[in-house]
Amino acid sequence: METSKLLNEKFSLEYVKGELVRTAYSTEVNLLTKLDPRVLLIWYSYFAIVPWFIHSHVVLIGYLLFMIFLTYKAKVSPLILVVLGLGLLTEMGIIFLISLLFGGNFETVLPMFWLSIKLGGISLASVAVFTSLNPEKFSDALLRMGFPSAFSFSVAYGYRILPTLLEEFQQIILSYRLRGQAPSKNGIFYWRKLAYYLIVFIRSFYPLILNTAKRSRTTVEALETKGFSYAAKDSEMIKLKTGYLKLTYIDYSFMMISVLYLIIVHALHFVL
Repeated sequence: METSKLLNEKFSLEYVKGELVRTAYSTEVNLLTKLDPRVLLIWYSYFAIVPWFIHSHVVLIGYLLFMIFLTYKAKVSPLILVVLGLGLLTEMGIIFLISLLFGGNFETVLPMFWLSIKLGGISLASVAVFTSLNPEKFSDALLRMGFPSAFSFSVAYGYRILPTLLEEFQQIILSYRLRGQAPSKNGIFYWRKLAYYLIVFIRSFYPLILNTAKRSRTTVEALETKGFSYAAKDSEMIKLKTGYLKLTYIDYSFMMISVLYLIIVHALHFVL
């Protein structure tokens, strides 16, 4: 009973909603939140693109260890890490089964393992960076780096509407559960209950999309009434809005340490 109660608390919709909001809004102070968001985005661009062109096992392991350390320092939600781990394992298993169907053998596990190492490092870099960026800093960094104002605003708006969408999604699910009837028996491995909730989730998406579209129109009209289109193209306004973004010794130190670590890892590749 205690185990069942603990699982219900950890996998409840309220817990998932809270963890997603905490991740999206970067509510905890950590090592990466002290950095300039422009530095984080440039740093992430390297670790999100370059590993795809690297095949050295030593370098890939070095990148993965670095990402694990930064993920720990970024205080990433355990829920996000569990979902990430399950996704990588599931992908690896599906690719292995497909390879068996087309004449593969157990030797294909090793290349898939190194592919998972590569994907794991890139995924951890993404989680660590975007957990440490709140919507305002993320949007302002994109605006300061020369991205279109509409794109920068869309990123911030997507983050800010997330709690509203989660709340509305929960209300729609509860309304379906009140009007429907849950299975009286769970079945083997709770398959009846899982199928019931899966159907409820699928039916909840259309009302959610419809309500979001209506809310987006109201938001656009309110922004245009306040002169958003004109202000977003004014260079003086952009300078005033992003004036707090300044590079400090912490940013320079982080970049120097990252470059030094990369030099060591790539040097080990040639030594080993």
